[in-house]
Amino acid sequence: MMPRLVTNARGSRVDARSGPPGPLGVPASLELINRQRTTRLNVRRLTPIAEAALAELGVAGWDLTFYFVGARKMAALNQIHLGHEGSTDVITFDYGERPPRKTPRLLQGEIFICLEVAMVQAREFRTTWPAETVRYLVHALLHLCGYDDLQPAARREMKRLENRLVGRLARQFDLAALAQ
Repeated sequence: MMPRLVTNARGSRVDARSGPPGPLGVPASLELINRQRTTRLNVRRLTPIAEAALAELGVAGWDLTFYFVGARKMAALNQIHLGHEGSTDVITFDYGERPPRKTPRLLQGEIFICLEVAMVQAREFRTTWPAETVRYLVHALLHLCGYDDLQPAARREMKRLENRLVGRLARQFDLAALAQ
């Protein structure tokens, strides 16, 4: 496996490793799986938000799975796959090919989002945990589209796009409904 350097949504650096691509089913396969029990999350209401984000990004097709996990599971993933201690907000595994950035492409990957971290960071950044969760979703999609945030200029560009897309989604959808 070749290491691919990515960061979490709030800028902490992590080393992600790309794994072998899984079987590609339908070009628009999107799964959202809630594997945590501490926070109520309505994944049925989150699905159209993810689809709208993909449409806004001009993605040609996708085979994506989002896992919503607790802090203990995220810490284990972080340690096993990235060699870092403790939990983090989002980890993205990109299984797709690497065409030039900003080109509509088929996104393939798995994204792990920790709702416990979203709740903590939402308080810190004076937002809601559903909005923070959508931010992590968008951040992961931008990484899968080839954006990176390792260098200051690239980080500013990615954060600008992230903020713009999260704002559009917040105007289009009732993010508070994700908690119902």
